[in-house]
Amino acid sequence: MTEPDDQLGPAALERVLLGGSRRYTRLEVAERSGVPIERSQRLWRALGFPDVADDEVVFTDLDVHALSTVQELLELGLLDDDTQIATTRAMGQTLSRLAEWQVSVVTRVLADLDANSPEIFAETARELVPTLEGLIGYVWRRHLAAAAARALANPDEVVARTMVVGFADLVGYTALTRNVDEDGLARVVGGFESIASDVIAELGGRVVKTVGDEVMFTVDEPAVGAEIALRLLESVEAAEDLPGLRVGLATGTALARLGDIYGEPVNLAARLTSVARPDSVLVDREMAAALEGDERYRLRRVPPRPVRGYALLHALRLRRADTSAD
Repeated sequence: MTEPDDQLGPAALERVLLGGSRRYTRLEVAERSGVPIERSQRLWRALGFPDVADDEVVFTDLDVHALSTVQELLELGLLDDDTQIATTRAMGQTLSRLAEWQVSVVTRVLADLDANSPEIFAETARELVPTLEGLIGYVWRRHLAAAAARALANPDEVVARTMVVGFADLVGYTALTRNVDEDGLARVVGGFESIASDVIAELGGRVVKTVGDEVMFTVDEPAVGAEIALRLLESVEAAEDLPGLRVGLATGTALARLGDIYGEPVNLAARLTSVARPDSVLVDREMAAALEGDERYRLRRVPPRPVRGYALLHALRLRRADTSAD
């Protein structure tokens, strides 16, 4: 027998977030959705969740509905099996990070209000979840429209196309994690992510992913990539309590798959970032050739260096044309 929401804080919170009580085992949810048990288990793992025992009651009516929808897409031929699993995995990874961030923010706010209890959290979730769900849908639609526009503009280059790939990495982040408390580290990471997201979006680039002290981004035009890199350096330098930054840029043909980017420009940009001096931007030779003749920028060769995967990495340092020589 289920107790009322107000008498069972943690359970009430879970029912709010899962859209109902746990009612089904994995065998029952597979039967009700019409999805074979092996496939339902693969999808569950792809979402990033651990296996559950056959007799464990874990799933809700929302799980049944979600699996039924996935099966319909498969039967309509809109997604093949491999693409469906890969798409599910990408969604799970992306939304897991978003969920962790949202819970962290709400928990901190409630702690500041001295109201961090399961009951208060459940009530807050009941009010916030529908609003956040709507906002997530809105943001997804806007990004979907932008991605569709890019695909339609380049119908022959939907998967593999020429692009600029960049990495921006905070200098001394590992040492910083040992010398500041959690709040200080959160301010550093939050400040950097805010600057990076704003600069990249303002100039028409796209953030591919952020991992702690590093952000990966792409853009179509080399000159725009150069401007993003230099603006990032300038913005981080002007910010308080942020360490230095180093950026690597490479251009070439890369593969775009499920929101991530793969290929030689990705490897080059990552290696360039790893050898760049603090507060500097290094570019590969293809990027330098694309910027040749642009009077806004100045390029200077740096000594080639051996790095993992390359006998010698040839790079040039990018600066604004009005920057005095070292």
